[in-house]
Amino acid sequence: MAWDEWEQIKAGVADRQPAAMRLNHVPVEPDSGPSAVTGGLKSSQKAWNTAGEGVGSLRQGIGTGLSKLDEGQAGLGATTGCLSAAAQKDVYDSWKKYAESVGKRCGALQGVLQQVGHDVLRTDDAVKGEMDRLSREYADTDAVGGQAKGR
Repeated sequence: MAWDEWEQIKAGVADRQPAAMRLNHVPVEPDSGPSAVTGGLKSSQKAWNTAGEGVGSLRQGIGTGLSKLDEGQAGLGATTGCLSAAAQKDVYDSWKKYAESVGKRCGALQGVLQQVGHDVLRTDDAVKGEMDRLSREYADTDAVGGQAKGR
């Protein structure tokens, strides 16, 4: 804080005027609306934890889906000599792997959201860094047929 600003605050207190100061170069604003800095955005530990629980609850549905997928696969037997059975087994393996990965991703995202709720004061950059890490770790595979080039 600049020396002259400090002197102004002291003079205002001596005159019993409310002290107005800027923190981290954020302008002082009247209470007439949302902050220009936050745009009225408010955050709470409960909201972050609720979001984390919601994402975490998706894992239950994925687990149920995986169980039904396993039940449907039961009794297939050997796939040698039967092209449709071999193709079905390949699809099953692919979807099982994908669903398990989605479940892990939901668990990881739940952990990040709840950690942000716990550390409500984390910076936006730290949260974005965690989300970027999850995006890299659980990157989706390319679409069947590859990527369109220049179309």
